[in-house]
Amino acid sequence: MKLYSLSVLYKGDPKAVLLKAAYDVSSLARVSVQEFMTFTSQLIVERSAKGSRASVKEQEYLCHVYVRNDSLAGVVIADSEYPSRVAFSLLEKVLDEFSKQVDRIEWPVGSPASIHYMALDGHLSRYQNPREADPMTKVQAELDETKIILHNTMESLLERGERLDDLVSKSEVLGTQSKAFYKTVSAVIPQALATA
Repeated sequence: MKLYSLSVLYKGDPKAVLLKAAYDVSSLARVSVQEFMTFTSQLIVERSAKGSRASVKEQEYLCHVYVRNDSLAGVVIADSEYPSRVAFSLLEKVLDEFSKQVDRIEWPVGSPASIHYMALDGHLSRYQNPREADPMTKVQAELDETKIILHNTMESLLERGERLDDLVSKSEVLGTQSKAFYKTVSAVIPQALATA
């Protein structure tokens, strides 16, 4: 998963104005890629309605755009594996922060050189790992790992040719009532699932 750019723009009429941008294109041909990402970001903002969020696929990239009702817009360009929810969370955070630090009268006439907002590089770096930047993604990843471990444990039982029914009937730990309960439950559950 990789974030390549994070941009803040103003949706003017008819053109979008780039206010600030951060890039992480160390693995790519630098200058031409930055120009392409700037052009793409401006085009997406120009073609997006105020108050909208969208994700646009361009080759192997996903461009996530959020245009607020006040014409302030943000674009994240990432690879297709980067979670959309985290990208939009980043955009919302950056635009809220930007609107508090940069006076609204500067937005229509600003440029990357004239806008004094220095947090984009830090955000781009911190959000490279969505698990660390976003608590929900971290929790989901931990749940996915737990599910994989549990699934692998059940598969290992099946690989040895054992079945849960056989283990229950051979168990010395389970009493007669527990075995009867298991047999009743194992007969009722499939029927309940079939009628659900």
